[in-house]
Amino acid sequence: MSGGREKGAGSGAGADESAGGGGVLSERPARRQIELAEDRYARELAFLAEWDRGPRPPGWRLTPRAVVVFVCGSGGEVLRAGTEEEPSGRELVVARKFVGDRALVERCVVTLAGERGLLLVGEPGTAKSMLSELLSAAVCGTSGLTVQGTAGTTEDQVRYGWNYAALLAKGPSRAALVPSPVLTAMTRGAVARVEEITRCLPEVQDALVSILSERRMAVPELADSADDGEGTVHAVPGFTVIATANLRDRGVSEMSAALKRRFNFETVGPIADLDTETALVRAQATAALARGGAEFTVDQAVLEALVTAFRDLRGGRSAEGWEVERPSTVMSTAEAVHVATSMGLAAAYLPDGRDPLRTLPGHLLGTVRKDDPADHARLLGYWDGPVRRRAEQGAPLWRTLWELRDVLG
Repeated sequence: MSGGREKGAGSGAGADESAGGGGVLSERPARRQIELAEDRYARELAFLAEWDRGPRPPGWRLTPRAVVVFVCGSGGEVLRAGTEEEPSGRELVVARKFVGDRALVERCVVTLAGERGLLLVGEPGTAKSMLSELLSAAVCGTSGLTVQGTAGTTEDQVRYGWNYAALLAKGPSRAALVPSPVLTAMTRGAVARVEEITRCLPEVQDALVSILSERRMAVPELADSADDGEGTVHAVPGFTVIATANLRDRGVSEMSAALKRRFNFETVGPIADLDTETALVRAQATAALARGGAEFTVDQAVLEALVTAFRDLRGGRSAEGWEVERPSTVMSTAEAVHVATSMGLAAAYLPDGRDPLRTLPGHLLGTVRKDDPADHARLLGYWDGPVRRRAEQGAPLWRTLWELRDVLG
């Protein structure tokens, strides 16, 4: 984020020290690298609230139907707000944001409408977190009540902590309590998000069991305080939890049977269609370059070759049916977006006349050998298999890639 004053290129780190703390914090709104869903799509959310004024579950900003349309788009249809008797004159085509099964999204929305926990599982890079963010933004207006699960996540981050200065000065009180995102969601009737829940230690996961079953959280320290004699925080209608978990993390901290019963499981899979995945990679890479004021110029054929290679290595079989040894690294759509973005950045900022296709083998190698050194050999096997066969069949682009095999070392 930029500092309190707009800084020109080449301004020093201390150029804005008068703003306090080197200009890190400022009253002036700053540009963000990534906007929250509720801010990025504020216009669509406001329109959809007016478009469908039907019944809504407690605490919801939109109707369940409008939430599905927000996530999946209107399919090119122009939606018109208001009623036939009182048309507002506002109309909008809602863009598709999640590339996946609409029935999956509908099941997720129904789960949340029933105030039941929702657990999104799948391979890394399948947009589980993005779907969680979109659903939260549409349902309660905020996606920011989030606990990021790691091995270092503590129970306090799921329950509550204390402002120790206030605690020492006045004793246990609501004013001294520091609520977790989950506790805040309970008091607002909102959606709390728990990312990578299986990376949390079992005792941290178990803190959610009573919250999801009893819909209340005990705060014993408040039981004898002057401003709260009950010592229990009860969830407001509308509260629920969306959690995510990677299939690759199964066994890191296995969820207990008791916690599993509190969630409806939905599996988010890879994108099934090549053209759809290619279009998504292009859109995401284009947006990434646009944030830096650059244009994405990678040719469509090169992008299709990139996505095809990812799909072959991810699935263990080429589109032609040839066997491919799968690397241990996750060859996700998200990784394909990163590679496409890198190729686009090189073309925009390091223009040396090289065809972006010639940089593809190096980028693939950097992606594949993240986890296991043996994955290098698996990528070479892919080059000696499908890449060579396509080159022998006369495909010019794949012939160029075959000629670049030495880049893989």
